[in-house]
Amino acid sequence: MKRLFVFLFVIFGMVSAAFAEENVSLRGEFIQGGIIIGKVPSGTKVFLNKEAIKVSEQGDFVFGFGRDAEGSVELSVHAPNGDTQIENYEIKKRDYAIQRIEGVAQKYVSPPKEVANRISRDATDVAKARTSNFDEPMYASGFIWPAQGRISGVYGSQRVFNGVPKRPHFGVDVAAPVGTPITAPAPGIVTLAEPDLYYSGGTVILDHGHGLSSTFLHMNSVTVRVGDFLDQGDQLGTLGATGRVTGPHLDWRMNWFKERVDPETLVGPMLQ
Repeated sequence: MKRLFVFLFVIFGMVSAAFAEENVSLRGEFIQGGIIIGKVPSGTKVFLNKEAIKVSEQGDFVFGFGRDAEGSVELSVHAPNGDTQIENYEIKKRDYAIQRIEGVAQKYVSPPKEVANRISRDATDVAKARTSNFDEPMYASGFIWPAQGRISGVYGSQRVFNGVPKRPHFGVDVAAPVGTPITAPAPGIVTLAEPDLYYSGGTVILDHGHGLSSTFLHMNSVTVRVGDFLDQGDQLGTLGATGRVTGPHLDWRMNWFKERVDPETLVGPMLQ
């Protein structure tokens, strides 16, 4: 009979349970927008809702939940020796604010027909860059804030531009002067580097491995190219006021493949 083993849970650095033989850790929270970074013994297989998750040779893995995820998820871990653990977790719901923003240029609230093809091409390029799935678990070393400044927008908030309801905000906004350095929050490989997308202006996407990526919007300058490898803290450009903005800021977004996750769950409050 297969023997069950127990997880060693690490939630934001706090250990809540332990077992003697194997060490399986989870860092993060099962919450809307949450990101879970895990570690298992080498050779272990991990499944989320019966779908296999990529596990590195060292045993690192990651997954995340979108803004409106709900219900429960099943996480199963299968050790090389046949030991199996299956756990179910409820995804905690969040309350999202409504953010009303005035003074947005009308061409960004109701874009003219002649830019429709450009907007479509931009969206296709961004979506393609986020499908990248490098084997190296560059996310495992942890994350830092990519810029310093005032938090002016948060993940999940419902945006209303000039009185017109728009899609929710899927990033965290850091307001700071134009030219403020933007650096890699964790190691990664550049999969998109564009100086002028319609909505997001200067835009860079950095793949941290296993489908987890960071996107940096509204940049004043882009100083990297597709294929560049960046260590944590390496500069990738400067903060700006390009695209659909009312002032200079960085919009930092994160994805786990198509799931839009909350960057702030990885770094916590910014230290001023």
